[in-house]
Amino acid sequence: MTTPLKTLGLIGGMSWESTLPYYRQINETVKAALGGLHSARIILYSVDFAEIEQLQASGQWRAAGALLADVAQKLEGAGADALVLCTNTMHKVADAITEAVDIPLLHIADPTALAIQQAGHTTVGLLGTRFTMEQDFYRRRLEQHGLTVLTPAQADRELVHQIIYQELCLGQINDTSRQTYLRVIAELGARGAQAVILGCTEIAMLIQSEDCPLPLFDTTALHARSAAHWALSAPCP
Repeated sequence: MTTPLKTLGLIGGMSWESTLPYYRQINETVKAALGGLHSARIILYSVDFAEIEQLQASGQWRAAGALLADVAQKLEGAGADALVLCTNTMHKVADAITEAVDIPLLHIADPTALAIQQAGHTTVGLLGTRFTMEQDFYRRRLEQHGLTVLTPAQADRELVHQIIYQELCLGQINDTSRQTYLRVIAELGARGAQAVILGCTEIAMLIQSEDCPLPLFDTTALHARSAAHWALSAPCP
């Protein structure tokens, strides 16, 4: 029996450590919905993150956008019905991707903002790479949903960023870094944050809800679950 599943094109590898939970969580959501031996229809293109990171560090965002737009076109040509960009930071080049294809890009900030609103929060702290915390491409998308977004002080933004690239993207989980993140989260709470967005797909490797007194919103899980429900043509509860 043919199922009505649509095919998701995943742009992954940024880093591959956080692409793994995307694949797992999308499939888990589809299996929970359909039962039996059902799984998601997925086409995955995993990039070499070293190339992307060099473009990020040198500010070559146009080149990075062109690279990911080319990947998006390959996924569309392979039969993807929608794109899932498995990273927060590279949503900076979302427009370059959407302009290159005729299929939708399922933006990571939208299901995140919806979950926050449904939980009744209006002011949130944002953790992520320095690019995500300091530039407006991500914060603006959240603000369009009516949220007030707080970010850490500059020195803490640097710490959060370094831990992502020098540890989490390499699969390294250190308790000292966990304590640093918890301190930063506590300071965001003291400034009025009612909840915190884990705005980098690797952060959930380090911090879980049981670690933290503030509610956490894991963008990886929310994005994957929302994409799976889109593929099922079903609303995300």
